[in-house]
Amino acid sequence: MQKFVAAHPWCILAAGVCIQVLTGIPAAWGVFQGPVVTEYGFSQGAAEFIFSLTIGAFGLGCVLGGFLQDQRGPRAAGLLGAGLLAGGFCLAGFVPAGAAGLFYLAFSLPVGLGCAFLYPAVMSCAQKWYAGKKGLATGVIGGAVGASGAALTFLVRTISGRWGIRACFWALAALMLAVCGPGSLLLADPPPPKQKPSQQGRGKKQPPFDLPPAKMLKTPQYWLGFAVVALATPAVLLFSPIIVQLGTERGLSEGAAHLSIVLGSVGSAAGRLLMPLLSDKIGRRAADALLFAALGALSLAFLFARGWWVVLVYSLLTFCYSGEAAVLPALSSDLFGLPHAGVNYGFLALGMSAGSIGFPLLARALGLTAGRHYIAMAAAAGGLACTLLLRPTQGDRL
Repeated sequence: MQKFVAAHPWCILAAGVCIQVLTGIPAAWGVFQGPVVTEYGFSQGAAEFIFSLTIGAFGLGCVLGGFLQDQRGPRAAGLLGAGLLAGGFCLAGFVPAGAAGLFYLAFSLPVGLGCAFLYPAVMSCAQKWYAGKKGLATGVIGGAVGASGAALTFLVRTISGRWGIRACFWALAALMLAVCGPGSLLLADPPPPKQKPSQQGRGKKQPPFDLPPAKMLKTPQYWLGFAVVALATPAVLLFSPIIVQLGTERGLSEGAAHLSIVLGSVGSAAGRLLMPLLSDKIGRRAADALLFAALGALSLAFLFARGWWVVLVYSLLTFCYSGEAAVLPALSSDLFGLPHAGVNYGFLALGMSAGSIGFPLLARALGLTAGRHYIAMAAAAGGLACTLLLRPTQGDRL
């Protein structure tokens, strides 16, 4: 298998695209939430926590999947992730109505972990094969993650509209197993020849470098990066579970409100494709600084958006948030090296878990509704400050 991949490295990108187009659960959760509330009798708060817990499990899974990758390779992590993802969707179809706690265990934990095992396995594997073009590799695969929201929205509305959300869960489980399983079989790291300095994204006179997790966690760059990831979450993740409800409250029809998920996915795909490429040109820190400045301004605009402006501003927010998320794998390997890219990325992704759980809990504790927008603006300002403070661990450019 490795010989085939070595002769056709593009198949890593192709496998990554096929896998990731089915794993963008967060981008599409808004289309799941209504049918789940109706079928299972959950409150809106309980349904939103399904989403938050899934993101929280994703961050934890990135660390666990990274360690598995280091020990057994990306194929093992990908296959286990495919099994967890499909298993979570399958089990969700059997959860009895009203059993929110059981739904969290059956769906949120395995689906979050499964997506996490797959995403870093694909991303770090692609970066190693395309070490001199990390922005291109992460952009292509990240674009598929963004497109996933539109694909899942179409599938969920079509299947659940005809046969109900339980049948939709089972159909998606079968599809995910059929696509993500074979795709994971193609994942294999390149042979371990001596890495050239240019493959680390540094000047030719710089030697290769490698910070394993134990050393990485002691650097100020890690904690600033953690904060950057956490502070990016409120601008989109506070609103994506309720975007259909928010759209209808602000003057959109239900169909138009669902369109905000589709166009948000288009914005997400564009951000994931274009921003890593831009970061190759202007540097990761400059790209992230631009994105946080835009998140702050758009969060202010989103507070006043009505009608179709809701769709437009939300799409731009997803562009910026997804662009920041897509720059993260390359930022991580620039800061800490490629040899432990999977697990190091996983530790940074814990910031996503902290933000996706912490900020909704903060909003509820403070009794905020419109105040979610103020949280998003304040977090974007904090993320911009942390980005500007970030410095390279080696070399003269980040």
